[in-house]
Formats: sequence, C-alpha cells, structure tokens
Amino acid sequence: MPHKIGFVVVSSSGHEDGFSARELMVHAPTVSGWRSPRFCQFPQEIVLQMVERCRVRKLQLLAHQCLIPSKVEFYVGQSLPERLAPRPAERFRRLGYVSLCDNEKTGCKARELKSVYVDAVGQFLKLVFHQNHVNKYNAYNQVALVAINIIGDPADVSDESDVASREKLIDHYLGHSTEDPALEGTCTVKSDYISPLDDLAFDMYQDPEVAQIIRKLDERKREAVRKERYDYAKQLKQAIADLQKVGERLGRFEVEKRCAVEKEDYDLAKEKKQQMERYRSRVYEQLRLHDLMDAELMRRPLDLPLQPLLHSVSPHHQQLVPSLPPPGERGAGSHLADPFLQEKPSAPAPDASPQCPAVDQPPPTADPPPKTQVAGAYSRLWSHREGALLALYEQLSETPVGTPREDLKNTLRASVFLIRRAIRDIVTPVFQASLKLLKMIITQYIPKHKLSKLETAHCVERTVPLLLARTGDTSARLRSTASNFIQEMALCKEVRSLQIIPAYLVQPLKAGSSAHLAISQMALLARLLRDLGTEGAGFTVDSVMKFSARALEHRVPEVREAAVRLILGLYAQHRAAVLEHLPPADSATRKNVLYKTIFEGFAKIDGRPTDAEIRAQKRVATEEAEKRKEEEMTALQGQAAAPRELQARARARALQEKESEAAKAQDPDTPGGKAAPPSAPEIPDSRCLDNLCIFCGERSESFTEEGLDLHYWKHCLMLTRCDHCRQVVEICSLTEHLLMECDKKASFGKCHRCSEAVVKEELPRHIKAKDCNPAKPEKLANRCPLCHENFTPGEEAWKAHLMGPAGCTMNLRRTHVLHKAPVPPPGFSSGLSSSSSESHVQLTVWPARPPQQGPARPVPWELTDRRVRC
Repeated sequence: MPHKIGFVVVSSSGHEDGFSARELMVHAPTVSGWRSPRFCQFPQEIVLQMVERCRVRKLQLLAHQCLIPSKVEFYVGQSLPERLAPRPAERFRRLGYVSLCDNEKTGCKARELKSVYVDAVGQFLKLVFHQNHVNKYNAYNQVALVAINIIGDPADVSDESDVASREKLIDHYLGHSTEDPALEGTCTVKSDYISPLDDLAFDMYQDPEVAQIIRKLDERKREAVRKERYDYAKQLKQAIADLQKVGERLGRFEVEKRCAVEKEDYDLAKEKKQQMERYRSRVYEQLRLHDLMDAELMRRPLDLPLQPLLHSVSPHHQQLVPSLPPPGERGAGSHLADPFLQEKPSAPAPDASPQCPAVDQPPPTADPPPKTQVAGAYSRLWSHREGALLALYEQLSETPVGTPREDLKNTLRASVFLIRRAIRDIVTPVFQASLKLLKMIITQYIPKHKLSKLETAHCVERTVPLLLARTGDTSARLRSTASNFIQEMALCKEVRSLQIIPAYLVQPLKAGSSAHLAISQMALLARLLRDLGTEGAGFTVDSVMKFSARALEHRVPEVREAAVRLILGLYAQHRAAVLEHLPPADSATRKNVLYKTIFEGFAKIDGRPTDAEIRAQKRVATEEAEKRKEEEMTALQGQAAAPRELQARARARALQEKESEAAKAQDPDTPGGKAAPPSAPEIPDSRCLDNLCIFCGERSESFTEEGLDLHYWKHCLMLTRCDHCRQVVEICSLTEHLLMECDKKASFGKCHRCSEAVVKEELPRHIKAKDCNPAKPEKLANRCPLCHENFTPGEEAWKAHLMGPAGCTMNLRRTHVLHKAPVPPPGFSSGLSSSSSESHVQLTVWPARPPQQGPARPVPWELTDRRVRC
C-alpha cells in the first residue's frame, strides 16, 4: 500500500537566510519552508533523496500564498548526476509539470495544495521552479515552497514491469486476486489505497504530538479489526475523529504563539502556551478515562524542534535513511547543500515510542570523542558544559594523522553540532569555549587532516547565522566578542576564499530585528568591506548598495547614519556604480534629510562646494556688497562736503553782489548810480539758487541735498574725482589739489614747462623729453589738466571748455550733456536744457574772432554770456 516516503534535501540552487531547503524535511503547522534568494535567476532547482529506491505514486506541493512560481517541473532519477559527466541531464527523467494559480482571487491570503499522481521508479526527485507570478507582496521576485510530500511503494526490482508482476504475485498468494469474480464487491483494501494520515494536509494542519497519537491509534484500530474487536475499533475510530479536531485547534494555537513571539508579545505567547497545555491535558485525561491512552503515548518531547522526515512515518516502513552517495557522485558545485545528517536524531530506543522525537540528541557517529562529551555538553551546570567543550578541544587537537577520513568527517560534524548548541548558551565562558573550539577546527583540524573545503564551508554555514544572532545580544561584551570573531573568521585564509560570510552580511535587515543586531551588522559590514574590498572577496557594489538602500529605511537612527557612512565610503571608490542605485539629486530628493546628507558628502568627496557652502558664499558676497555700498555712501557724503561748502559760499557771494548792486542803485552819490524808485525796492530772491548746481549751472527738481551730492559725485561736468584719494574737486584746481591737498601729494612734483603735476618718479624723464605743451601765464590763458591744452582765460572760458561740444575731449562726463541736447552750430545761439520735468539752463555762445594768419592755433569757442532762467 502506498505510504509517505521520507527524504533528505541533497542540493538547492540557493535560499534566503532562514529559509533553507532543509526546512522542507519537516511537516508541521509552523514550518516556514524553502524560499529562493531575492532577485534570483530562474529556473531554481531542489534535489531530494528518498530513503530508498521506490515507486512514486503521488506528489503533493503546498505553495506559498504570495511567492508563487508559475510552473513546477518534476524529474526522477536513479542517482545524482556527476559534475563532469558528458550529459548529466540523462540521469533524470522528466515526469511533467504543474501550473500554479496567481492567487489574485484570494488577495494572496490562501495557500494552494497541489496533488499530482505519477508512476515512476527512482531514488532522487528533482523540482524545477520557473518564473514567479508578479504581485504587490512579492517585491523581490522570489518563489517559495512551504512543504512537499512524497507517497509511494518500495521498489526492489529494476523496472516498473517487475514491480507490477511482483504485486500480482503477492495478491495471488494472499488470495486477493482481482481476476477472481468471487471477490467482486468485497471490502478488501485496494493495493493503491492511500491513508488520509499520509496526506500532506494532515501533517500541515495538525499538532505534531497529536498527529503521532492519531497514527498510533490508527495502528491499534487496524490491529483491532484484524482481531475482530469491532467495538474497540469503533471506539478508536471515534477517538481519531475527535483528536483530529483537537490537533487542528492546537495547531492554530501554536501558530498564534509563534506570531506573538515574532512580535515580541511575550505575555500573549505565554498565555497561548498555558492555554495549549490546559487544553491538551484535558483531552489526554479524557482519553485515559476511556482507556485509549497509556504511558507509551504520553512520553513526548518538551518544546523541542520538530523531527525531520529522515524515516517513513508509516507503520509499513520504519527503515532509517541510508548514507548518501560519496561527494564525487553528488558533484562539487558550490550550490550543493550539505546532507542534513549533522542533526539527525539517533534511532529510537527499544523502549521508546517511535512517534516521539528524540530529545535534541547529537548525531550518530563512530568517533568516540564527541560521544564522551555529550553528557557534559547537556549538563545543567555551566562549568560542566564549558569543561566538555575544552576537553573536546584537547581530544581533537591530539587526533592522529592517518585517521580514516570518514571518521574525521563524522567527528567534525558532531563537534559542530555541539558548538551550535554552545553558541546559543547564555553563559559567557561556555560561549567563548565554543568559539575557541570552532577556531581550532577551521584553522588546525581541517588543514592538519587535509579535509576538503566542503567541510570548512559546513562549519561556517552552520555557525555564522547563530553568531550573527549573538551580535544582537543585550550584553555589550557578548556582542563585541561575536562581532570580532566573525571578522577574524572572515579574514582567515581558509574561510576568505569561500566568500560565505559576506553573503550573510549583505542580507537585508529584517524589519523586526533588534536595534543591537542591526547596529552590529552595519558596523561589521563596514569593517569587513574596508578589509576585503569589493574585488573578488564576496562583496559587490550592487549587493552592498541594495543592503544600504534598505538600511536607510530602518527605524533606528544609528542604522540609517551607518548606512550613509557606508554609501559615502563606497562612493569614494566606485562613483558611477553607486549613483546607479540612488535617485536623481534633484530638489525633491534633497527634501529627504538622509539623501541631502549623502549628496553633500558626494560633493565634498568630489571637491565641489556643498549647498550650505554655496549659500554661505552668497551670503558673504551679499554682506560684502552691502558693506561696500555703505562705505561708498559714507565716502560720497564726505567727498560732497567740499562742493556744498563751495555752493554755500557762492550763494553768499551772489547775495552780497545783489545787495551791493541794490545799494549802488539807491545811493545818488555813487558815480554812475541811479536812484531806484522808492516804492519798488529790489529784494534778493534766495530761491533762485535752489535746485541749482552752482558749478555747471544745471537746474533740476531732483537736486535736493542728496540729489546734489550724487550730481557732484558722478555727473557734474565741472568736477572730477581724484584718482589717488577719490576726493571730488574742481577740474580747474586739479593740479593745485595734487600738489597741495591730495593724500598722495608727496608723490607729485611740478613741471616748470607745463606747470602740471607729474609723478616724481616720472618727472625727470618728463622734463628731459620736452614733449609737454608749454603753459602760458594765467593772465593770458587757462591750462586744462585733462587735455593739457591752453585756452582763453577767465571763469566762463572754463565752462565753455569743459561743457561745450567742441571743448575738452578728455572730459568723460561731457557725454551726459551731449545726450541731453543737440550740438549748436558755430555762430548760433544754442540753449542747453534738461528734460521737460527739469528747469532750463540756457547758454548763449558767440564765435570768437577769426584766427590770425600764420601758425597761431585757432581760438576755441568762448562763452561770453550766461543767462539763467529760473
């Protein structure tokens, strides 16, 4: 009769941390099953080895609710393919495939149980998983398998035809021949009948302990039927039906307790545990009252891990799994998983119940050293546990060279089993002893006996996850010890070439992981990345950046800050590759403080100013500009004081002249004076001098006190600024200023030829060259310091020379007047006026006498009359 076939996982393409393919060897409500790596390449493969060569009748798959492959193919084989075989695919025969639904109708909340009926003989089963269905819950394009169940018969003959012949022969001797018409309609059990207890749904939704009791009661029921104890069989049948409901309820309680533990709600977990114990005790008491449960059924494990499917649980097949093929037949690919023998429970004792798994027993081995230490390793006293590990250390160190290789391997795996248990120990000395033993095995034991790298990989893969978990311990000392040991082991030459530890460190941080664990993993990753680099040491820019990008979203600030430092350190070596994993550096991204810090760090590494530095530079430039403006205004006010004094004196002089003229007009004794009419005395109007520049004669409504300062500073044609002291002076007195008043007057000297101020350093050359235009006496001509020309003497001649269109060509301010009015033609009166909003200044110009014959220079235009219209 077909029954459940036990199996072990031989190899897999890969797995995510915590979801190894070996999880498929356990059937229980709380199992996690296998899960492919994130963003893996398809197809993914898993190879299973059954306990013996058998005839497979039925395959059952329990799919994940959201990590669903689109298709699963099945292959059966007699042996594993060799790595160097010319055509390894011939070792497996394709049976077919099944398609899985995308689960959209249930919202990815239900798991699909798929049953496939086949008829194939072999000892190895290969599953090939194709591309996943896409949904919002599968962010990393993974596939998963929660459980697999194999149902079949032993196959001791070479082909299927012999199996069929054997079954017919057995039926003939038992008198169950289907060809006998007398047997038609009888209630005999069919040869292809499959018990419901072997169905995958039974184990996946039943409490494991209750499931074992149900199987035992089912055995007793069949025995009662054979002995024709039908009342007792009926009673057992009803008890089995009731226990199935009890097992399902306890299974739900177990799942709820596991969820509470994952959420760290330990009060709820304790409540669920007590609820399960009370319910279980009440049910068992009822079974005892009905004489359905004895002491044999009551022996059960105390909250220990579930037993793998290393042997068949069917009463028709209780054989232990045989040893696996040698490594040569399994292949030496790096993706092969180690056989799950290191934690295989030993065979049950004669007086122990076969339904109850052993209590965390060490693996069976022919090597005596681990066996002698098991009692001490499981002692309640921590000193005994530590002593057992240290004694094992001494014994392994003294193992002689030449010991059979198989014994060496068994000893190593048994030792790793004890090391794993000691790593989880809460006592520090025991934990440190386990690290000492593990280091000795990797660095001394394996090289001394020339064991393969597979043994080193086995030690690392079985211990690194536990060591990483200890880096999140509440004790700072234990965290530091575990982190330092992992770093030391990763840098060890025996482990470094395997590149195993980097793969564990770049696994994304789990959302519910503790703060200590996340911080320790970030720090350890940073140190190893600095020591190993990203070239051929297990770390890649892509893997580290994917890890860092997830770490930027962690709830712990220290983890996010460590991720920023990790990205900046990686950017210094791989700029382009790092930028590919980050969003664009636009204003929207920079609103995130972390990304803003990252991009500013990039700018510092590149030698570019950061945003803060650019803003600071702009602020400093603005402040400096304002300061220069204030200094300029202060200087303007100081420089404009002298023109205002000149203007005040001019106003006073004008008033005095008017008063003098009025007095002369009223005094009859003054020669040439005329008496004014007594009824109309002339009073000087001071308003005639308002809004008027007394130097150039321009009038404007904008000539307030501040407006005149600006006019003197920049626009007045009669004034200029000294290039050496920046003071505003009249052009006619510029030479006198440079020689007598300027701050740099000591640097100037007077040329006796042209009477102008010349820099003393240039004065000797200037005098010697005799290139300057000789000056005329002041009574005969004025001397312009700008164009160095002599022109008609008198005050009005200065205005014509500096303001007239045919005057000084070196007066740069003259363009101000030329843009305001057209140039008057020679011999005609011309009025120069400002804009319509300003007062008018009219200048009347007459031509000079015709030039004399000979080399004499022409006389410039003269300003002979000036009228001011107020």
